[in-house]
Amino acid sequence: MNIPTKQEKYYGDEQIQVLEGLEAVRKRPGMYIGTTSLRGLHHLVYEIMDNSIDEALAGYCDCITVIINKDNSITNIDDGRGIPVGINKKMGVSNVEVVHTVLHAGGKFGGTGYKVSGGLHGVGASVVNALSEWMEVEVARDGKLYSQRYERGKPVTDLEVIGDADYTGTKTTFKADPVIFDEIYFDYDILLKRFRELAFLNRGLKIKLIDDREEVPKETLLHYEGGIVSFVQYINQNKNVIHPDIIYFSGEKENAEIEIAIQYTDSYVENVFSFANNIPTTEGGTHVTGFKTAITKVINDYAKKYNLLKENEKNLSGEDVREGITAIINVKLLEPQFEGQTKTKIGNADMRSFTESVVTEKLHDFLEENPKTARIIIEKSITSCRAREAARKAREMTRRKSALETTSLPGKLADCQERDPSLCELFIVEGDSAGGSAKQGRDRRFQAILPLWGKMLNVEKARADKVYGNDKLTPVITALGAGIGEDIDLRKLRYHKVIIMADADVDGSHIRTLLLTFMFRYMKPLVENGHVYIAQPPLYKVKKGKEEYYVYNDRELNKLMDEKGWIKGDSNITIQRFKGLGEMNSDQLWETTMNPETRKLLKVDLNDPLLADEIFTILMGEKVEPRKEFIQKYAKLVTNLDI
Repeated sequence: MNIPTKQEKYYGDEQIQVLEGLEAVRKRPGMYIGTTSLRGLHHLVYEIMDNSIDEALAGYCDCITVIINKDNSITNIDDGRGIPVGINKKMGVSNVEVVHTVLHAGGKFGGTGYKVSGGLHGVGASVVNALSEWMEVEVARDGKLYSQRYERGKPVTDLEVIGDADYTGTKTTFKADPVIFDEIYFDYDILLKRFRELAFLNRGLKIKLIDDREEVPKETLLHYEGGIVSFVQYINQNKNVIHPDIIYFSGEKENAEIEIAIQYTDSYVENVFSFANNIPTTEGGTHVTGFKTAITKVINDYAKKYNLLKENEKNLSGEDVREGITAIINVKLLEPQFEGQTKTKIGNADMRSFTESVVTEKLHDFLEENPKTARIIIEKSITSCRAREAARKAREMTRRKSALETTSLPGKLADCQERDPSLCELFIVEGDSAGGSAKQGRDRRFQAILPLWGKMLNVEKARADKVYGNDKLTPVITALGAGIGEDIDLRKLRYHKVIIMADADVDGSHIRTLLLTFMFRYMKPLVENGHVYIAQPPLYKVKKGKEEYYVYNDRELNKLMDEKGWIKGDSNITIQRFKGLGEMNSDQLWETTMNPETRKLLKVDLNDPLLADEIFTILMGEKVEPRKEFIQKYAKLVTNLDI
């Protein structure tokens, strides 16, 4: 290690750097939009859209149109009030310019421009401007149409009147900067998913998405007069609901509003999705805590009042009353206290008691007025309670059995030597053959191997009591050591990297999907905390003379052949296609798929729990028709299919 000398460590005035204006954003874009990947690119659209949504929340905007232009620039048009165009007394330039060139500037801080806002930090428009190659803003206000252009965050024209306008609103067009972003291509479906969410959360708002890159422009209008009731219907469209009516109620006080929609399905998992000022609060918060407390109390009180519980049955737990629930909690607050930079949890203390009181009063009234629906929900909760008790007994049997065995770890597990979980990896491998190669090829110091065989239980169609004791899942649960469901404790996790390694064929995809479904439904914290990965074994080995290359898909193969000037069919070139992990010897498996220095891993992220729930329901749920439609829609994207 080279230790710097005192001269090298000198720290003086000339080393203090001041990044003026928006230079800091361009220097560290990840601090403002999280990443410069496609996710960060799409975030730019949301930031501009948020300003239009805030106008809708304030009651001044009815329609928002977003256009993906042919050059992959984005245009956002709203019919709101239009950004104020007067000269800002403090900055000496127009307020339009201030909003687009100064961080933490806008009408969302004083409580008068906007009562409720999702864009709380005032960085949206200025950050997008800073990260754009160019941006053009048009404002229709006070009978005039104003325009200004910026390049890489700096104004290149003054705000000028370009015509008259008998309407109001703001039109923003920007082109993301290729110097900043890895790739500039907007995915229509990704934008559509977020816009649909916003249309549900803002009842009556019209959001139009247009893709002008197609020969025939693609256009979708999102407009839901039912609001979050329509949202619940949409989420449950591929599920079997157990009562037709959707429970809806709302409440408000001086500085907050809340609305909740609930419907139960015959599934065994809960789906409670919460939002604050249109922002998904994926980590919950006080509004979710209040909801869960109240719904448990109300349902228990109702069950006791009408003697629906047997004498020997205890109170229904929160987990029992939420089994199969789909609920949307939508709150709008004057001063939301978002916890953390990601705004995924709210901490307003008063929201817990406010939510509790609204749910307690309104849900109680609904159950009393709708006894048929009430009894269906109670029966579902009681069945869940009994199954949970059966699961507890199965769990205890599993523990007792493990205690009596000479080792509590699965017999097929080849454990590693390292005992610090943060340094350990577990490869869950499909099949004994591939498991054998993996055991021989691994670095036994920190890599453990667990071979699986045969198809495992589809947990989408099973309760927890069926999971315990299942001969395909028990080895996974035992090897990981953290438990499942309500018992999961990541402090007991034995490996901080859990890597699913399956063949690149249909059977391998099925195994991966079954395992991911299990982890999403019963070990969600494992996924949320970034412990789950998918191994990427190569698809081809290409050899010519002494040159050898492993490539992972057809695109990489074609690129390699072009770069080398090689021609497919040349007798001097060997292209070996791996149909399964078992075809690789241990050295190949180590070099391509297991060696941390050379392998490729896909990290399993849970950025969008709602979308994940939808996909798992379609792929693994009871209904066949949605699965058929999904396959037909995406079949054209399949590039390799082993038959």
